[in-house]
Amino acid sequence: MSSTKVVTGKVRLSFCQLFEPKAIEGSAPKYSVTLLIPKTDTVTLNKIKAAIAEAADRFRQKNGAASLPAKPIDPLHDGDGVKPSTGEPYGPECKGMWVMATSCSESQKPVVVDAFGNAITDPGEVYSGCYGRASINFYGYSNQKKGVGAGLLAIQKLHDGEPFGTVGSADDFNDGWTDEGAGDDFLR
Repeated sequence: MSSTKVVTGKVRLSFCQLFEPKAIEGSAPKYSVTLLIPKTDTVTLNKIKAAIAEAADRFRQKNGAASLPAKPIDPLHDGDGVKPSTGEPYGPECKGMWVMATSCSESQKPVVVDAFGNAITDPGEVYSGCYGRASINFYGYSNQKKGVGAGLLAIQKLHDGEPFGTVGSADDFNDGWTDEGAGDDFLR
């Protein structure tokens, strides 16, 4: 029997919410990260597809053949396409990638380690744009929708990468600006 657990090859991390759970649109708070999986990584892709199929089969065996449609919703999306939720194109960082959102409940904080297996406790160390690997477990569900989800188990940061989005630094303030009213007490 195959497994529903997958450890990916090298991926890029996005929308990192690994140290504090966050509630989205009224849902329960969750830890989460979106994985950007290179389309060239066919080994990881094949493991994910097999795990999704296994999770769907296990769910049907437990809950009946009609508990999931023949093609259930799954968490893997084409980064060269459009977001299923909005129909908008994915961002440029998703080009040439498979995009997969993963999450876990606030009661099951994911393990976060560095390339040597040492725990990472600084939230600034793991950010959108860095590279890592993920340990995920796939599971079937049937609530308002029916499909297969990706449960986040652990993240291993491999190395830094160009951060996504705009990032500030102390150098932002080295522009020669001077405060003309430096002697004024504006807090009075």
